[in-house]
Amino acid sequence: MKPLTILAGLLLLSACTTPLPITIADQGTAVVLNQPVHVGRLVATPQAVVEGSRCPQNARCIWAGRLVVSTRIDGDGWHETVPLTLGERQQIGGTSITLVSGTPERRTEAPTRLRDYRFVFEGGS
Repeated sequence: MKPLTILAGLLLLSACTTPLPITIADQGTAVVLNQPVHVGRLVATPQAVVEGSRCPQNARCIWAGRLVVSTRIDGDGWHETVPLTLGERQQIGGTSITLVSGTPERRTEAPTRLRDYRFVFEGGS
């Protein structure tokens, strides 16, 4: 009986460590942090908001601020993690990629929660 119990335990543990299949979103899709998306021949995965200093929607600001997202870029046989700034095209792996949207906009009455962010990327061709 004891060897059977050990075998059952090992099977349960191996089931817990089996990676789940990763679904890569189609280009133009707004994705959350750690969700990969096709961007032409590349795959972009936003990993962290490095800077979220954009002027809140319901405020007057002297400076517009920036949204910078640390993003893993995967190409054919290579990958690189780079900070992408909203609206600024960046050359990576012989092609360009742009973070074109980062929602929601900041508001003065409440901080933006990381789980609420959605990102859209363009380029990769």
